[in-house]
Amino acid sequence: MKLLLRILVPAVALWVAHLAISGIELTGHSDAKKAETLVIIALIFGVVNAVLKPIIKTIGCFLYVLTLGLIGLVVNGLLLWLCSWIAGKLSVPFHITGFAAAFWGAIIVGIVGWLLNLVFDDRRAAARH
Repeated sequence: MKLLLRILVPAVALWVAHLAISGIELTGHSDAKKAETLVIIALIFGVVNAVLKPIIKTIGCFLYVLTLGLIGLVVNGLLLWLCSWIAGKLSVPFHITGFAAAFWGAIIVGIVGWLLNLVFDDRRAAARH
């Protein structure tokens, strides 16, 4: 169940970003195909974040400190844009038209993901009971 949530939460967050940002394009002939695309993009996004983000944070530690963490917003936008590029190479029908769309999309994905994790967090639910 936990693995399913770790895939579905970013997929839903990406869907919300697609609805909110005009530069995030999700094409497909049916809702099932769009859902499949969102799950694939969520998997790509998870792998990219798991592999590259720690490396970027380690190398760019000084910039994170200097900007009080705001460079993280730029990094998240670039990582989301990278996911779009990877999706294009894999022929997945998902495209982000530019950095601005990726930047705002990453912010929306972060906020929606955070909210969904608050709702579906097992540890918080267990602590309440």
